[in-house]
Amino acid sequence: MAQSPGPVPQPTPSSTPHPSGLDGLLAFPLTPFTESLDIDLDAFGQAVEAHVAAGAGALFVACGTGEFSSLAPGEHAALLARAREAAAGRVPVWVGAGGGAAAARASLAAAEQGGADGVLLLPPYLVGGPQEGLVDFVRYAVGGSSVPVVVYHRATAVFTERSVLRLLDIPSVAGLKDGHGDIELMSRIVTAVRAQGTERARQFLFFNGLPTAEVSARAYAAIGVPRYSSAVHCFAPEIAHRFHRALTEGDTAVMDTLLARFYLPLVALRDETPGFAVSLVKAAARLRGDKAGPVRPPLAEPGTDQLRRLERIVAEGYAALAEVAR
Repeated sequence: MAQSPGPVPQPTPSSTPHPSGLDGLLAFPLTPFTESLDIDLDAFGQAVEAHVAAGAGALFVACGTGEFSSLAPGEHAALLARAREAAAGRVPVWVGAGGGAAAARASLAAAEQGGADGVLLLPPYLVGGPQEGLVDFVRYAVGGSSVPVVVYHRATAVFTERSVLRLLDIPSVAGLKDGHGDIELMSRIVTAVRAQGTERARQFLFFNGLPTAEVSARAYAAIGVPRYSSAVHCFAPEIAHRFHRALTEGDTAVMDTLLARFYLPLVALRDETPGFAVSLVKAAARLRGDKAGPVRPPLAEPGTDQLRRLERIVAEGYAALAEVAR
């Protein structure tokens, strides 16, 4: 296929590794369940090894893709322990925390005790609050912990730029992950933080956390948010890494090809049913031959026709990858 005349300049990750170790393509392993919906820790260990072998820059276990909301505290701890064992220090292992204020505080403390490299703090459960309350939620959840925390900006926890500046006063808060999707607001937040001119503000991390983040990756990179997590890494890591490299190099031809022939059809299928941001990924992992198991309710499995279309989309994605590989 015709190549673009040259890279399009855009913000890219620094060549100097960030102190957090959260560089490269971030992966969110699925939580495998048995047919009786018990956790399959052996399959989970294999999934972690596969992510590391495929080149993941860091692992975020028991988060949204890992069905955090369906896990019991003991399961959460067991997944972290197995992930650390399987990763064996090769990549950072972060873990989800969240729920109500007390549950978030307890799961964050358990994550620190379990040796997590960091925590993704999910929004408060069920209720919202004013901006002051959201900042206080983060402060309360962190408590006396020193483990690095990335705050998930979405749902019941959408922050203004002024509130994010207040998060800088909480030493262990290392960054913000955007799952809200308001790119103008995110641009204001990034600008407000970077404009502080301090080392703390310079090192503060921003992530694109939208579902199938590759679709919005160029727009986020343009406002200084090049880091993102890839659910596709769970079932087609080769495609995920090729897109990530194209984004870093500004190769619009490769990005356009993979978007048109794989990512956009996948998103169209994903949008047919609530919860498919997880269910469809698990189904694709099973099609690949992984022991991912079913999803826990209220998530639902794809139907027979949807599975057939998913298989075709993945096959077309690999066909497109073969054309742009070099």
